[in-house]
Amino acid sequence: MFDVPLSATYCFLGLAAASLVVVGVAADLPTRPPPDARAAANSVDALAASDYPGTATHPLEASSVRVTPRSLGLRTDAGATHARFAFGPVTPVDADSRLGAVARGTPPSEAFESPRALAAMAEATREDAGDATWRSARDEIVVRRVNWGDVHVTLVLT
Repeated sequence: MFDVPLSATYCFLGLAAASLVVVGVAADLPTRPPPDARAAANSVDALAASDYPGTATHPLEASSVRVTPRSLGLRTDAGATHARFAFGPVTPVDADSRLGAVARGTPPSEAFESPRALAAMAEATREDAGDATWRSARDEIVVRRVNWGDVHVTLVLT
């Protein structure tokens, strides 16, 4: 009379299994949205479109970044986003290069012998960056528009 019917046991086990699945899915959901690559690309475009030299920074909340002459990608555990530059091509630079020093504020005349040397290194760097890989992101990107003689280069330091 107070015995549990056999079908109730199966219902209870099914409900317990479904609860475990729901908890597993909820635990795997990202806790924040993916990073905003479009906002970072807009910061780059603002200087790349300008005729005047300038410097800008944009904060990043990403674990990895990939910059090519035509696009920018940001990635976290919540996902990856990509954005194309409207103006360009831009020159992605490493912090430990001469172009990286110029991106951080060194006058190009101190880092290079001539505007042609700057243009040649920027061109070679853009060619190498065409197949860029994901790399660890810093807290911000630095964008610098450099005008030296008839050479105009937009440098992006990540």
